[in-house]
Amino acid sequence: MSHSPVEITPQPRDWKRDIKVALSAFAFGTAMFGAAYAAVPLYDLFCRVTGFGGTTMRAERPADRIIDHPVDIRFDSNIGAGLPWRFQVDTTRHQIKAGETHTMTYRVTNMADVPVTGMATYNVAPYETGRFFNKLECFCFTEQTLAPGESREFTVVYFVDPAIVDDPSARTANTITLSYTFYRQNQPPRPVAQNTGTPPVSRSN
Repeated sequence: MSHSPVEITPQPRDWKRDIKVALSAFAFGTAMFGAAYAAVPLYDLFCRVTGFGGTTMRAERPADRIIDHPVDIRFDSNIGAGLPWRFQVDTTRHQIKAGETHTMTYRVTNMADVPVTGMATYNVAPYETGRFFNKLECFCFTEQTLAPGESREFTVVYFVDPAIVDDPSARTANTITLSYTFYRQNQPPRPVAQNTGTPPVSRSN
């Protein structure tokens, strides 16, 4: 006995469902992109608020008291790759008491024959002391531009919060190292002839 083939009637496409799925996928992708984009500034904000990773604090006023808790502050200066600057600290260490306000001076020289802009990053070690190291003023808060061959003095005004003695993990740190690294910012575009290394071709009319 032969059977005739069963004819299957195609179902009409549900365009509303397809559009809903597409919009949901787009919304999910947009949300993930936004989360990734916001991750860096949010992480930076988190570090500045908590001192995580040795990030120091920014203070509006000096400490309200000075206590007899000595701390040895050491200073470290570094230059990132591609930045033609010389970066030196006035002295490598300060002996202070918690709550005292001190100023440290750095000298920076642009060794290039063109203006160069740099920005300093910073942290302290041990990391657990970061939230107690407060800066009132610092060259690291903004970009710095030096003219060709220019030398300039930069300062940082700081204090160690007396509350450090109340933190079991931080109060035993008799030495705190403040480290700066300058990185080049906004590399200027080079002329086309310098980019290609090919001299311009003269043409006669």
